[in-house]
Amino acid sequence: MQSALTQFSFNRQDFNLILPQLELTLFGLGILLIDFFVEARVKYLNAVLAVMGTLFSGYTLWMLRAHLQIQAEVDPQRPDLLGFHDTLLVDSFFLYFAAIFLAATALVVLLSVRYLEIEDEHHGEYYALILFACVGMMFMASGIDLVVLFLGLETMALSFYALTGFLRRDKRSNEAALKYVLLGAFSSGILAYGFSLLYGMSGSTNIGQIGQMLGRRAMISQMGGLTDWFTIVAFVTVAAGLFFKIAAVPFHQWAPDVYEGAPTPVTAYVSVASKTASFALLLRLFIAVFGATHHSWMYIVAGVAVASLTWGNFAAITQTNVKRLLAYSSIAHVGFILLGLVGGNNTGFQGIAYYLFVYVFMTIGAFAVVIVLRRKGLIGDELEDLNGLYQRSPAAALLLLIFMLSLAGIPPTAGFMGKYYILQSLIETHHPVLAVLAALYIVPALYYYFRIVVHAWMKQPGDAPLPEISAAQTVALTVTVFVSLAAGVYPEPFAQLARYAFAIGR
Repeated sequence: MQSALTQFSFNRQDFNLILPQLELTLFGLGILLIDFFVEARVKYLNAVLAVMGTLFSGYTLWMLRAHLQIQAEVDPQRPDLLGFHDTLLVDSFFLYFAAIFLAATALVVLLSVRYLEIEDEHHGEYYALILFACVGMMFMASGIDLVVLFLGLETMALSFYALTGFLRRDKRSNEAALKYVLLGAFSSGILAYGFSLLYGMSGSTNIGQIGQMLGRRAMISQMGGLTDWFTIVAFVTVAAGLFFKIAAVPFHQWAPDVYEGAPTPVTAYVSVASKTASFALLLRLFIAVFGATHHSWMYIVAGVAVASLTWGNFAAITQTNVKRLLAYSSIAHVGFILLGLVGGNNTGFQGIAYYLFVYVFMTIGAFAVVIVLRRKGLIGDELEDLNGLYQRSPAAALLLLIFMLSLAGIPPTAGFMGKYYILQSLIETHHPVLAVLAALYIVPALYYYFRIVVHAWMKQPGDAPLPEISAAQTVALTVTVFVSLAAGVYPEPFAQLARYAFAIGR
């Protein structure tokens, strides 16, 4: 009897650890069911349910934070919660990134309502897929087992494949989805092969045990003057799969076409949430599994970072489509974030967490302005479509200016502080050349971001219609611009959150 009660308590604790994901799943399934019964004129109720799902999940995350605090007081040596036979870990890292995923999900849902009405594609499965993608991201941040991590990654990826091709009558959307599926499957295969090598060398799928094994192999190889080719191949295959997910050079080819062809709210979601979740997975693996060999692979990461900065910035200069321009600029942002991993110190990790947080809001804000321009018969994502935006809608033009300044890294915006922490990390770890290169690449970024500003503020409007901003879009734009400015003017609270993600100073 006692053992049965103990087993019940254990299962209940496991259940509590995945309650945020379960709530999102239930709301997603509820949306699919209710969508059959609601009329077309009240389809916005699907969006209301989706936002409610993120709010419930966010409240549960806050309660898990309280449990973590109690656990830290009881056992300061192990201030985290393990579940499902040590395959899931709820810690400050998970809470921080899960909160980012939920915030991005809620903002994209708010931006989608009016857009789907214009496209005449207001279906409940759209919002359900967004919630299911968020579930996959949360498992990517909480998993410490290769199987759980891969399942979370594929849950996210499959949802994004369907969302990218959601505009069934749009050839661009269909082509983007096909390209995304084919290249995504290829990258997942490479990543799975890397995982199989890690399992074959260690006999375990737990990333902590794999990391300990690789640390011992690295020590033996150094003492004997040998080259551990199995570890090298495992790292290269895992890194290649993850670099595809974050759209780092040379695995970036899918990004411009997917960004241009996908529905614009989905483009925003892929740009920020998918990238942030993939970085969370990358950080888990690189720190826990390959952390002992940081000195060996940091040069590879540095090369990928510089290549991403170079290609992303210079390719963005030639673009005339705003979504493609932001796609190439996102590749450059990936390069900047990877430089924080090259530093590998507390400042670098804080910079990565801070950068990813503010990147979500300033990028969604930029895409939100493009979404506002969408009209029947007008896609609104070309630079020419922005002409005279200041004369047509001064508020939208001002918001666009703020988002472009933040993306370019101009003070006192949040983007400036994100770049500052990364550069500080490089200087502290004696990488002055990388710091100078990263700083210099701000110059071409200024040029192509201000091309957008010039079209919005200095060109004549022509016969373009006046933008109409819905109430939901107003809420999303208000939140994004507030964070883009507040995190730059008064960065300390946001920096504390970033330090909390990696338990820095605890």
